[in-house]
Amino acid sequence: MTPLMKAAQIKRYSKEVQIHLNSLPIPEIGLSDVLVKVQAAAVNPLDQLILTGGIRVIQDYPMPLILGNECAGIVEQTGAAVTRFKAGDKVYACLPLAKIGAFAEYVAIDQHALAFMPEDCDFLTASAIPLTGLTAYQAFTEELEAQPGQTVLITGGSGSFGEMAVPIAKALGLRVIVTGNERAKAHLLSIGADRYIDYRKENYWEVLPEVDHVIDGIGAKEFAHELSVLKKGGRLLSLRTAPNKQYAERNGFSFFKKWLFAAVGAPYDRKARKQGKEYRFMFVRADGEQLEKVTRIVEERHIRPRIAPQVFHLEQTGEAIRFQSQGHPNGKVVIRL
Repeated sequence: MTPLMKAAQIKRYSKEVQIHLNSLPIPEIGLSDVLVKVQAAAVNPLDQLILTGGIRVIQDYPMPLILGNECAGIVEQTGAAVTRFKAGDKVYACLPLAKIGAFAEYVAIDQHALAFMPEDCDFLTASAIPLTGLTAYQAFTEELEAQPGQTVLITGGSGSFGEMAVPIAKALGLRVIVTGNERAKAHLLSIGADRYIDYRKENYWEVLPEVDHVIDGIGAKEFAHELSVLKKGGRLLSLRTAPNKQYAERNGFSFFKKWLFAAVGAPYDRKARKQGKEYRFMFVRADGEQLEKVTRIVEERHIRPRIAPQVFHLEQTGEAIRFQSQGHPNGKVVIRL
């Protein structure tokens, strides 16, 4: 008899959060895969984008689809080509975008996306680290190529991304300024932000000197203001606005997608170039080797992302996604398995 597991799936893209808890066969693993018994999985804005079809132009999924982009758990079984991990290891991962599925009792993860959990870190806390940690690390080191001593402005950085990005920036020798709501100010300053601007009280584009780089966490409506505080030669990296030609080429997309993203991103590219600046867009990439570097920073700096007090269970996945999407939960929303 085939062993089964519970998993949270969607049957189709929809603007409504319609999650179905189904019994499915436990995934079979390939040579390079690790079967992980999931202990906790974190909820992200990306989950909302996926279930609504908001990123299908970047990644379109066959249905039904198990949701979930990051998790922490225990190794159950390893493929024949896996040498680093063994049954019983505590691991965590940001799953490859093409092969998500963390909202389930078990998930098969390629060994190259996997890393050992930080020491002295529980499963709930660990599950909240990989996606935002990797996003921040890749933003600073790959996209911005930021150098020690440079200043990075993060707009809309009062949530879970800022909470990981600030200490990672400091570990890389950067000066970091964050804009966000008043509620997060004391916390972000306590974990290393050099300056925090409450957007309700000050307009950052009126009070800041020029910065070396900007990470946009708000979207297109903020583009002109973000560009205005960027030094000539600096990069504006968006996590939300629009993909562009550079993003498509860097990720090896098809000719059609290169053409499409070039057209979509052209207005932002033009405006940035006109001022001697550069516009970039990114999506996080699963990478176990980089996650190990994030892990070391987490351990050395004793980073513990806040977890929302309302912890959900797998049968409450729909509620968890709705709760996250309503905005500003007091910490990362996590599903406990």
